[in-house]
Formats: sequence, C-alpha cells, structure tokens
Amino acid sequence: MISLFTPLSLRDLTLRNRLWVSPMCQYSAVDGVPQEWHHTHLAQFASGGAGLVIAEATAVSPEGRISPEDTGLWNDEQRDAWAPIVAAIRARGSVAAVQLAHAGRKASTWSPFAGHRGTVPVAQGGWQTVAPSAVAFDGFAEPAALDAAGIDRVVADFGAAARRAVEAGFEVLEIHAAHGYLLHQFLSPLSNHRDDEYGGSLENRARLLLRVIDAMTDAAPAVPLLVRFSATDWADGGWDAEQTAVVAGWAAEHGADFFDISSGGLVAHQRITTGPGYQVGLAAQIRRDAGVPVSAVGMIDDAAHAERILAAGEADAVMAGREWLRDPHFGLRAAGELGADIDYWPKQYLRARR
Repeated sequence: MISLFTPLSLRDLTLRNRLWVSPMCQYSAVDGVPQEWHHTHLAQFASGGAGLVIAEATAVSPEGRISPEDTGLWNDEQRDAWAPIVAAIRARGSVAAVQLAHAGRKASTWSPFAGHRGTVPVAQGGWQTVAPSAVAFDGFAEPAALDAAGIDRVVADFGAAARRAVEAGFEVLEIHAAHGYLLHQFLSPLSNHRDDEYGGSLENRARLLLRVIDAMTDAAPAVPLLVRFSATDWADGGWDAEQTAVVAGWAAEHGADFFDISSGGLVAHQRITTGPGYQVGLAAQIRRDAGVPVSAVGMIDDAAHAERILAAGEADAVMAGREWLRDPHFGLRAAGELGADIDYWPKQYLRARR
C-alpha cells in the first residue's frame, strides 16, 4: 500500500490522496479580490493531482491583510470572485480550501515585489496595525494593542469570513495561527504582554484562538476545520511544541479536525536550522502528544521522502509549497515515481503517463 495515495476523510469529506498544496501568498489581488492569476495558479494544482488545494492567507478584514495586495473575504465581491476559482478546483477532482487569516502586527507591509521591506505608510495605502500588545515586529511600525471591542471584532470577522467562504464553495477551512500573525501573536509570550483574560497563562493566551474556532464552527458547522500552528518560535522563552500540543487538544475539543504543523515567523531573532523535512519532528510530536491528526510541511520536495514520513506514522498528510510551484503536476509525477495506480490523470494528459 502506498500511503501518500491512500484517501483521507475529514468528517464526511473524502480527499483522494494525502499530498496537499500549502497556502502560498501571491500578492496579486486588487482590493482583496482574487484575479485571473489566482484562478490559473490554483486550478493547475488540481489538474496536477493534489488531494487538497489551500488558497493563500486570505484576510478576514482590510486591516488583517499582510500587504495591500492580499486576497480577502470580508465582502461579497470577494466571495463572488472566489466562486469560479473554487469551481475550477472541484471540477478537476481536488478539494478546495482557504486559509483565513489576520496578520496583526505583521500587516500593512510591502509585498515581496516592492523591492524593499517594512510597513507601508498610510499615505501610500497602508494602515494602522493591531496586536495583542503594542510591541512591534523588528523593523515594522508599532501596532495598537487591541481592546476588548477590537478582539470581539476579530472574532466576528473570522466568523463572517467563514460564512462567505462556504458560500463561495470552499469545502475545507483553515485558521492561520502561525508564522507570527495575529493569533500566533496572542499565543506567544514573546508578543503577548497583556495582563487581562487574554494574556499571562496558556489558557488566557489561547482564548482568542478558541473563540475564533467557536465562531467559525458556528458559521460553518458541517465544514472540516484545520488549524495551522507554528509549533515553535525558535527563540528562548517563546511558544514551543509542548504548548502547541496542549492548545491543539483544546482546539480539537472546540471542533477543529486537523492540524497543519509549521514553525517560526514570530520574531526576527529566531534561530532555525533548515533542511529537508526539518519540521517533521514537530508534526510527529504534536500528533503523539495531543492525539490529533496532523500534516507535515517544510522542504519535502520528493515523493519518496513524503511516503517515508507517512509510512513511519509521523504525519497523516504531507503539504508542499515550492515543489508545487516548480512543478504544478507534482501529484501526478509522485504517483508515477511511487508506482501508485491512480485514476485521476486528466484524459488530455494521458499520453504523458508512461
């Protein structure tokens, strides 16, 4: 049996395999509206054999965007623009998901195409950022600490975005609680210096994430819900795998179905040693300690490596990003390399199967 091409079920939904496309920001939207680029970019992965295609970090509010060019789901125009993209993914046999996000203190930044980094000034299309505490990410503008009303708005925005996502046809939702964005900022003591019910203890720091899960499950009760965690800040005194496992267990109790395990992104002084599969051990630890299903991600660039991860029980699925960019038919290629007999080669491409 080839584990990578064994179907996986999330609630009543069956995914055709366990080789998935990670959410990858394209910085190509206009006023939060996805464009033709997004349609081609995402649909090609479905043609290429992906089991799950997750659309990029999509902001739940204008101020939640990483950059002015990020996609959004805070209005109906954006919802309606996503609908044909979702339909194209589904027509090609993959399941369409979207990662809902709020960038917090890492919002209002220049896109990678701008040629420089840092905060976009308000006069040039930027905005005031928000965070759990008025502590800036290195080199960025100081955020405003969210008050109780602001936190309530964040929760409501995630719920409303989840509703629009389902209306657009997305069959899986993911919460972005990783890479130094707002929910991760609340989780980590390095960025959360609050002394109210949202700061201090682990239970308090996890409170916003659990409220967001509740809001999204209320808005989309039948839809499988993933949570992406950075399992460690890679910095002394920060968020770590032990805390992640505890909070993953709480998240599962609140209705989360699956956990996407990445790492880092919270602070500029993080110290990471990268290499093929460098985050797999984190995924395996969360899977073991929290007793929840997980995906592994991070420099998993070949089919044999992905298969070994699953066969060893270190994860339940494998996500890849850059390898799908290099080869949008990574799924079809992986099936050939592993000798998996799949029935979803596009008929237009069958001549290339052997």
